[in-house]
Amino acid sequence: MAVDSSLPSPLGPPACEKDAKALQFIEQTTRNADAVQETVLAEILSRNAETEYLRRYKLGGATDRKSFKSKLPVITYEDLQPEIQRIANGDRSPILSAHPISEFLTSSGTSAGERKLMPTIKDELDRRQSLYNLLMPVMNLCVPGLDKGKGLYFLFVKSESKTPGGLLARPVLTSYYKSEHFKTRPYDPYNVYTSPNEAILCPDSFQSMYTQMLCGLLERHQVLRLGAVFASGLLRAIRFLQLNWQQLAADIRTGTLNPKITDPELRGCMERKLKPDPELAEFVAEQCGEENWQGIITRIWPSTKYLDVIVTGAMAQYIPTLDYYSGGLPMACTMYASSECYFGLNLNPMCRPSEVSYTIMPNMAYFEFLPYEPNSVSLDPTRLVDLVDVVVGKEYELVITTYAGLYRYRVGDILRVTGFHNSAPQFHFVRRKNVLLSIDSDKTDEAELQLAVDNATKLVLEKLNASVVEYTSFADTKTIPGHYVIYWELLVKDSAESPSSESLSQCCLAMEESLNSVYRQCRVADNSIGPLEIRVVKSGTFEELMDYAISRGASINQYKVPRCVNFTPIMELLDSRVVSKHFSPSLPHWTPERRR
Repeated sequence: MAVDSSLPSPLGPPACEKDAKALQFIEQTTRNADAVQETVLAEILSRNAETEYLRRYKLGGATDRKSFKSKLPVITYEDLQPEIQRIANGDRSPILSAHPISEFLTSSGTSAGERKLMPTIKDELDRRQSLYNLLMPVMNLCVPGLDKGKGLYFLFVKSESKTPGGLLARPVLTSYYKSEHFKTRPYDPYNVYTSPNEAILCPDSFQSMYTQMLCGLLERHQVLRLGAVFASGLLRAIRFLQLNWQQLAADIRTGTLNPKITDPELRGCMERKLKPDPELAEFVAEQCGEENWQGIITRIWPSTKYLDVIVTGAMAQYIPTLDYYSGGLPMACTMYASSECYFGLNLNPMCRPSEVSYTIMPNMAYFEFLPYEPNSVSLDPTRLVDLVDVVVGKEYELVITTYAGLYRYRVGDILRVTGFHNSAPQFHFVRRKNVLLSIDSDKTDEAELQLAVDNATKLVLEKLNASVVEYTSFADTKTIPGHYVIYWELLVKDSAESPSSESLSQCCLAMEESLNSVYRQCRVADNSIGPLEIRVVKSGTFEELMDYAISRGASINQYKVPRCVNFTPIMELLDSRVVSKHFSPSLPHWTPERRR
């Protein structure tokens, strides 16, 4: 689409010529949302017309919406798993995409305990980059002067593996940071990081975090914004500073680098940057040595204008803690994306976290929306609506068709329509479907939690003639890192042989071993989740919980114990009945290799 950057942007006056083009692109694309969507669908169907998948449904080269909707089913990952497994095993025929599958992007969602594998193609990188290129032009409208300093962003690569057929499988951000798009990105004064590529790309999480924090301290007066992908990641960085400030200050004082930094490229890069600075070292020690860390971000980085982190969905639980450490800095949620597809951006990034809405960019994929009815058991594909036909105030499940070969694929995100920008809808992210517990990138559903409780019972409690009468859970984010807390009410057949503290700690570990690979990676490799905790409550506690719910209007006939709680009075009731607390004594098993 040709873009006329001479036209004024309704979003506001651009900071520079490059921004003017980006803002005008947003305007033209959203103004013509339906036509753009029609073009996108026709492009996807025509380029992939000869794929095995489209031929199976006898599309016959048709590229119109009517044929597409009448012939192609609405699917989930499980429906597509046989095709994905064939590609993973080395089948290079055009199964889903006419373009070769370049790698798999591993989703934070799981199937049968393993990360989902999302096929991608090379030109998807260009499409993702095109959305990144729109973020700073929008931010520059809200926050002037970002070209006068730098961003301290804590960005990390995660482990990757290879499928049996030799294709890489790794998270979408790891793929992006390792791409030439990121590594050789052109200089942009509005988007300069304190962290060098060598620090971001170092696979060792300690060395990467240490050197990124060190660079942020060395350039503290230049930092205008702090960020991480998720709110939990930024809090992990603050906790890292709490644990390591003395060594960081020593490095700054002497101009010599911590010997634990052993990566040769990273060490060489940091040694060129690091010079003795006793005054800065003294300042870091003075600030970090204080018991009160309230406002520590603005004390160390006084020019910070905002935090750039995702605080929607499950991440909203971290807002009070971020407020505490930042002294109430604004939190910007800039974009909405997943492993399957990048979707859109926030055109008002400085709004309050509770008001965040993302504008879907119609050029990224073909979007459909399934009206969300939580109690519905069957799917009626005729109820799906197109991008421009959603209704403000209604909730929908997102369904996408991508250039890489996902057709009418249910992403699992529940979105509420908040309005429109031109003819493109804006959505508030409500939640992931069926997710019960989440601390970082983990997503644990009710079935997984039940399986973990069952396994702990079989492995440990049954031998002690004990069982779990009832249980519930919550994600405790007051600790850094956060951790899962499971409340258990036990039935012990012989009170003389109650499960020991050691046995209950083993139950914690047995539960962790049963949880999905994303949870276990967060525990083992990323250190972004703490040890699972079981809190044993007095006998009769869950009856009290039911009485409380009924007193608030719940039906006694329909009452079910909630498997996850976060309502303060319920938490207080449960915690007042706790008789013992137990933690997982060691890390669960995890390797980057997928189970075959």
